[in-house]
Amino acid sequence: MPKKHSVKIAGHPTSITLEEPFWRALKEIAHNKKMSVNSLITDIDNERHRGLSSALRVYVLEDLQKKLK
Repeated sequence: MPKKHSVKIAGHPTSITLEEPFWRALKEIAHNKKMSVNSLITDIDNERHRGLSSALRVYVLEDLQKKLK
């Protein structure tokens, strides 16, 4: 089930609805990049061409695909 998560994007509070496995993956990616989850989400938000939750899911999928190559 999707769950709401509170984040700050470019310093502005907002919430996103995301399934727990995607949320955990975003936290892991941010940790590996030595950045906060909020910073990672802000970066993704700046490049997105779809809804934010969808953009986050695609980002996680693309990150996983890069690791599998």
